[in-house]
Amino acid sequence: MGNPIITVDLHGLYTDEAIKVIDRTLKNADETTYQIKLVHGYNRGTSIKNMITDEYKYHPKVKRIQPGDNLGVTILILREL
Repeated sequence: MGNPIITVDLHGLYTDEAIKVIDRTLKNADETTYQIKLVHGYNRGTSIKNMITDEYKYHPKVKRIQPGDNLGVTILILREL
């Protein structure tokens, strides 16, 4: 059985590196995973935050993108509960 919520720390990554990590996480997410919490940070993480919206808003596994509980987190919703 997989993990229903996967948390991925993207601190210190460039956007192209973050894409590879997110793509790998999406590929490995099984049917039990309903959200991926991407922790990118606030001060230096805004380029990654913008990239997440641009790259994944039409991804076939992503139903929607929502802000996290703080400005340094973005959540990919894979399925609704």
